[in-house]
Amino acid sequence: MRKISGILVMAIVAITAVVLAGCSTSRHVPEGQYLLDKVKIEVDPTTGMNEVTLINYLRQQPNHVVLGFAKLQLGIYNMSGRDTTRWYNRWARSIGQAPVIFNRDLTEQSRRQLELALVNRGFTNTHVTVDSVFNRKDRKVELVYHINAGAPHIIRTISYEFEDPGVGAEIMSDSDKFTISEGTLLNRDILENERIKITSRLRDKGYYSFTKDQITFVADTTSRSKDVALTMKVLLPQKADSTYRETPVKISRVVYRVESGREVPPSECDTVSSGPFTVIYNGDKYLKLGILEEKCFIRPGEPYSVSDVNRTYEALSQLAIVKYVNITMVPDNEGGENALEAVITLTRTKKQGVTFEVEGTNSEGDLGFGVGVTYQHRDLARGAEVLTAKVRGSYESLSGRPSGIINDRYTEVATEVGITFPKFKAPFVSKSFKQRSKAQTEFALSFNYQERPEYTRVISGAAWKYRWNDPSNMRRHTFDLIDLNYVYLPSSTEDFISTIAPQNPLLRYSYEDHLIMRMGYSIYRTNRRPITPGVELSGPTFQRKIWTLRASVETAGNLLYAMSSVTGQNRHGGAYKVFNTQYAQYAKADFDYSWVYNFNMRNSIALHGGIGVSVPYGNSKMIPFEKRFYAGGANSVRGWGVRTLGPGAYDARNSVIDFINQCGDIRLDLNVEYRAKLFWVIEGALFVDAGNIWTIHNYETQPGGQFHFNSFYKQIAAAYGMGIRFDFTYFLLRLDLGMKAHNPASGQEEWPLLHPDWGRDKTIHFSIGYPF
Repeated sequence: MRKISGILVMAIVAITAVVLAGCSTSRHVPEGQYLLDKVKIEVDPTTGMNEVTLINYLRQQPNHVVLGFAKLQLGIYNMSGRDTTRWYNRWARSIGQAPVIFNRDLTEQSRRQLELALVNRGFTNTHVTVDSVFNRKDRKVELVYHINAGAPHIIRTISYEFEDPGVGAEIMSDSDKFTISEGTLLNRDILENERIKITSRLRDKGYYSFTKDQITFVADTTSRSKDVALTMKVLLPQKADSTYRETPVKISRVVYRVESGREVPPSECDTVSSGPFTVIYNGDKYLKLGILEEKCFIRPGEPYSVSDVNRTYEALSQLAIVKYVNITMVPDNEGGENALEAVITLTRTKKQGVTFEVEGTNSEGDLGFGVGVTYQHRDLARGAEVLTAKVRGSYESLSGRPSGIINDRYTEVATEVGITFPKFKAPFVSKSFKQRSKAQTEFALSFNYQERPEYTRVISGAAWKYRWNDPSNMRRHTFDLIDLNYVYLPSSTEDFISTIAPQNPLLRYSYEDHLIMRMGYSIYRTNRRPITPGVELSGPTFQRKIWTLRASVETAGNLLYAMSSVTGQNRHGGAYKVFNTQYAQYAKADFDYSWVYNFNMRNSIALHGGIGVSVPYGNSKMIPFEKRFYAGGANSVRGWGVRTLGPGAYDARNSVIDFINQCGDIRLDLNVEYRAKLFWVIEGALFVDAGNIWTIHNYETQPGGQFHFNSFYKQIAAAYGMGIRFDFTYFLLRLDLGMKAHNPASGQEEWPLLHPDWGRDKTIHFSIGYPF
């Protein structure tokens, strides 16, 4: 740990040195030219636009800035010499950023782009001027763009002209869905979106060949007025005479071409038909007709609908065996004049796959290792069923052999077998409901064998759940119909039980045999658009605000408790049991929300808030240990390690029992983090964290841990720190240094912020991915 903290400190010192070394920012600026040092945009806020929005339209911007003032990448570049044959100079230039040289042509292009941006929003008389302030001594230039938007053009009247009365009637039947209206700005972006929406609605009604190019807008203005008389014209297709009338088309049949990756003669292709559905297998015969028909929303005999085509794309793309989907429409002369044949071509991925993982550990000199293997079959019974089997084992040695233990090692063997069906599996459910639900059904069995110095534990599980998600993965739902876990301790030491619960038998429950039968629901929502690796979003596509919501709720033991009560079962030790094993009964809710504001492509601030509450009742006086909340760690209050904070003002002193005691029933997390892309793949971060956990009841072995409304705020822990991240596009490695600021534990230094101690207050975290 000391080595890691030393590395982090040296990295911070090195970055600081680089910033200082880059103070001579014009070192590599050619003679007679100027470094573009600063750019400012002045615009009237009544236009609805500001400098943060408009700066993305500039064709030339200054070098990247970190923390609002430090041009770190430029500083690294300036550390290089002029001899490009030396490896160090090439390396510094490759991870740094060359100085941005002022270019008059690009400045003029930026000026025109700013004018165009305002014109598109209805400010058609916008005029942009540029002031250039040259610093000839330092060879720098500052630019100021002055935007005079003037008064906007307002739509006062709207009229419609249709060359095809039938198409016009269809359009006006949805007039309540129009987004343009009288009294709004003449915004060209809104007009373009209206064209797209009208076209989409028509194509959903069978107008397959209709395009948005047939819709035009004519704005009639006068020189002395800002009022606009807007006319929407819907034209006939190009090269069509005035008598042409467009009519809806219908789908006559659906033909699947299932490709396996190898070509076979047409005579050897297998063909399977069921009414208007036909499947042609080119080579390997996978995916039955039934699953293909169920995943197809294009219905023969119904009008063509672009929405149905998109839903079919979505449904087929979720099949694990399918790699590519292509849907084309071809005229079907046999089906009639206005008939289309839908041809759906599928290309499969590998049916089976095996992955391996290996890791090594070193915990205070005790060496260990872990190995795992995962096998997957993506088309088990020709219905796109996915079979997944996992096996994992780990071992860690234990130095010495303390008295009173039963194992001289840490050992774990875990297995899991699951099968996922690409449909809603349940009895007494109609076929149409299964298709509309677009859910996946999962069945899984698991077994986990653990050996610790003080005990041996076996955890067995079974699950039946449903999952929904959209293709972009921006919305996900999971419903756990049943999740069963049985915890069994075949052997343990009396010293271990008496140590974790010397006087309070409630904690004994956490490490005795128990059963959890739960039902739960979780949801994930975000507005973060999928980003293609290597493609940087900028300009109008730049996403400034990103939010993510995670929420879950679960209950356990209610069905078993009802059965025990109805059957008149006798209590044992104050609780009902099933097969001589007590079962848990509780309710739990968890909520997390994060919000990221991107100042630009390289600087952002992230906020996060999380709260959780769990309540034991009925058959339980305590939440099972594995279901309780904990605080501290790489994704919580980073001044503390995992399970080393709380509950409340609890004073952790005994390393043997505190990992059991430092958990609770209420969770609060508050985080703010500034993130900056530094250079190459390296990012930096500054953060402040706050939070803690508390217990619902007053437990004797967790003194000071109970939640009280009038005092909980005094027990909120706080931490601050900085971090280094390595963004490799597909994954991100994170190294954070957290320092305690406020410690609510009674008997310990309350304000480490005012009385810091490096050895006492620091915590290093190494993790994968952002904390939130």
